[in-house]
Amino acid sequence: MSRIRRVVLPLRVLLVVVILALVAAQVWALPEMLPDIADPSLEQSVVRGTMLAVSVLGLVCVQVVVVCTWYLLTLVTDDRIFSAAALPWVNAIVRAVATGWVMLLGAWVCSYYFIVDDVSDDAGLFALLLVLLLIGAVVGLLLVVMRALLRQATTLRTDMEAVI
Repeated sequence: MSRIRRVVLPLRVLLVVVILALVAAQVWALPEMLPDIADPSLEQSVVRGTMLAVSVLGLVCVQVVVVCTWYLLTLVTDDRIFSAAALPWVNAIVRAVATGWVMLLGAWVCSYYFIVDDVSDDAGLFALLLVLLLIGAVVGLLLVVMRALLRQATTLRTDMEAVI
């Protein structure tokens, strides 16, 4: 068990760094990255606000995954990862990934209708978002399978403890 504790501590330090970087991105980087329009129309202001809101919500999904991972690491160090206490945290991770994927799907659709059709014929952003959508789908489906495996392992561990 000491080997696990030696791995968990650096991982927690990295999770803190990730959370701090995500908060910094939400507060300082995202508002600066959005296009600054000198005399925006109402439509441009709405699109800019929507882009900011979706970006912040996407980062919130990542923060939820980091926080849930922190609690799962606590369960690992306490040797309770294969218990019913782990399932709500894994379910929260699956929901956060699904929410992020749906928001990315919306960004992909909007990038086609609002950027590729109206602004330029360059489909680079559209293709990048499509690749990210596919990767997100794979990660989400893997998490669903891993959740099912955790349920089975939890059931098996409970049965083994009942026998012993």
